[in-house]
Amino acid sequence: QLRCPIYTTPFTAEVLQRKLRAVQLIDKVPIIIVDDKEIQRIGVFNVEWIPLTHSIPEAYGILITTPAATVFHTADWKLDPEPVVGLPYQPHHYQQIGRRRIDAMICDSTNAMQVGWSASEGSLQAGLLQYIAEATGRVVVTCFGSNLARLKTLADIAHQTGRHIGILGRAMNNMLQVAKACRLWPEETTIVDSAHLGYLPPETLLLIVTGSQGEARSALSRLSLMQYHDIALAPGDTVIFSAKAIPGNETDIEQLINRLTALSIRVITDENSDKTLHASGHPAQQELQTMYQWVQPRCAIPVHGEAAHIYQHAKLAKAAGIPHQLVGENGDVFFIAPAIGIKRKAVPVGRLGRDDKGLITVG
Repeated sequence: QLRCPIYTTPFTAEVLQRKLRAVQLIDKVPIIIVDDKEIQRIGVFNVEWIPLTHSIPEAYGILITTPAATVFHTADWKLDPEPVVGLPYQPHHYQQIGRRRIDAMICDSTNAMQVGWSASEGSLQAGLLQYIAEATGRVVVTCFGSNLARLKTLADIAHQTGRHIGILGRAMNNMLQVAKACRLWPEETTIVDSAHLGYLPPETLLLIVTGSQGEARSALSRLSLMQYHDIALAPGDTVIFSAKAIPGNETDIEQLINRLTALSIRVITDENSDKTLHASGHPAQQELQTMYQWVQPRCAIPVHGEAAHIYQHAKLAKAAGIPHQLVGENGDVFFIAPAIGIKRKAVPVGRLGRDDKGLITVG
């Protein structure tokens, strides 16, 4: 119904095109592919894609220039010197932005409660390698399906430890196909078809699966319930959670771990390990402060996360010397120029779903 054009880079375009094709909308949604550091003129807006690092390839912030004001929207990001997939962050990109007058920076608050720096994706290899190398049975690693860097790290470890790789879970398999299409997956890395996983010797197998949040229909949940015909976990196997719990999912994850434990599976999580098994894709406090020092916006607009994260982010921005901090909610309208302020609950908000007739309001 909306048919608004989507401007994006090649990796995201491949993901979107596959989703749109699945629901027969590929011909109804215009997708415009842009290149690194490209500037697009869209109405009165000049839009520039600024490279950042995150847990997926081709992460970008958006620099929006208008006759009235200039805004930098970071989207999801972190400062990762070793992202595994893609290039490390480059400080000069953001320092150059800071030499211009930036009226507002709309910035990720997800990890604003965490002190210091977020762990680099590259720092996970040592801990994961040790656990997988010492395991005597099958090893199952669960992580977010979109985290291509984690998949690549695990593929490298499988090669080092002489294990075959199997992947279970639709989201993860879809991401793998996108990575192959965009030439982000090593051609020499072979994935064993799920139909052949059951008869491989357990000590030669590394399974990468969805289900780190305890989702009921995920691959790991089905393994814990013995619902796969081709493969079954056995006592002495190891399951590694290479992800942290999203708030609200703790009970589902605990129930999943209990089912695995009842099967005499060794369960390793980031919480019960002395090694780093997960790296967030979002900036911790020192990264936020560093970005503010580089960009020096007139106003900080924290987004993403719960209220506690957003208010903590605003405090960090104030401590970094940013003159104004705007904290709002969905439906508020933010004014950046000529005066800074918020009009509360100015726009109706909710969720849209899709049925056979099109978009519908669901709450």
